Amino acid sequence: MNIPINLERLAETFVQLCEIDSPSRREKKVSDFLTKTFRDLGATSICEDQSSTLTGSDCGNLVISFPGRGSGDGTNQEPILLACHMDTVEPGCGVEVIRNGDIFTSRSDTVLGSDDKSGIAAIIELIRILRETNIDHAPLELLFTTCEEIGLIGAKALDRTLLKARYGYALDSTGIDRIIIGAPAANKLKIEVHGIAAHAGLHPEQGISALCLTANAITNLRLGRLDEESTANFGLIHGGVATNIIPDHITIEGEVRSHSLSKLIEHTEEIKRTFQQVIECWPLPPAALHPPMEQATLGCPCPAASGGHPSPSPLSPVPESLPSVEISVHSEYPAMHLELHEPVIKHVKEAAQKLGRTLTFKVAGGGSDANIFNSFGLATAIIATGMNKVHTTDECLDMKDLIRLTELLYAIAVH
Repeated sequence: MNIPINLERLAETFVQLCEIDSPSRREKKVSDFLTKTFRDLGATSICEDQSSTLTGSDCGNLVISFPGRGSGDGTNQEPILLACHMDTVEPGCGVEVIRNGDIFTSRSDTVLGSDDKSGIAAIIELIRILRETNIDHAPLELLFTTCEEIGLIGAKALDRTLLKARYGYALDSTGIDRIIIGAPAANKLKIEVHGIAAHAGLHPEQGISALCLTANAITNLRLGRLDEESTANFGLIHGGVATNIIPDHITIEGEVRSHSLSKLIEHTEEIKRTFQQVIECWPLPPAALHPPMEQATLGCPCPAASGGHPSPSPLSPVPESLPSVEISVHSEYPAMHLELHEPVIKHVKEAAQKLGRTLTFKVAGGGSDANIFNSFGLATAIIATGMNKVHTTDECLDMKDLIRLTELLYAIAVH
């Protein structure tokens, strides 16, 4: 298959995109660039949805349509969706792309932005080729989302009525010639542990450290890879006010992921149960457990070993509040799973065969916009774009991989 890719134009487009600042919630400059580019290329419809009212971005998701050509000018064909996200992780402002032969990198103080601008550049080159060659091709719907990197919230807020496609491809994964057909669901957890504050030097026995409560719970948890389908992690911790004050409030945030919904629920409940048990079994400060001798006859606290919080003497010093925990869980994204016999997978296989390539089909460990698209019935496989070392300042992209991506998109689009 002869594909007339303009290599230097493709490279120039990629560099231009990377050097447009577009951290999450600040995607408007990229949106404006795409609007002008695709309008000049003859898009029949360019629509920005109203998702910014929900996401807080300075623009909405962008949906752009191109008609098909051939077979009745494509009027009887269903469109194919090609999707990318416009935002990048930080540090992503002031990117300066450095090209060394076929390898693109950035200065050492920013990401490159190939996640996900490699996919966007390939789509732009695809449309340019289709316009220039007048070759028969399917109708195309292009979707560019906001805020993918901060929880897929652009995709979650998408106005689905703007889309007509029933299947398509999200261009958003590392590697090349690789198709992601499965990804886990994820729960996000926020756990607030409340202890009892006290002066750490003068009256440490009167306090209960929320940090110790949290650490005790964490050491009793299974984290990392839980089984062949599930993982768990806590990555953020906040709390404390001074080194001489026993911390009475610690907040940790984490996640549970699993390809199995039942396991996702099970592992989440295990975390909740562990924290609750630690709090319930933690002994109260000695001042509450051992009142002065003259007060001892007026009340006798139950020993800590009896289970739960002991009851202090009515006349002993009683903390203003008992240790407690608040646990909030919300679904970050649902699982996705595609079968190899589904049209979306058969179509990309046929495209690879036209190119004489063999694709690998993988199940991933992370979520993407494709999880959301699949959840509302739009069958979406993920195509790897060649991006490498993403979310780091060592991020890079090989021009040869960007070319292979563009070739695959062309083979997907043409009849």
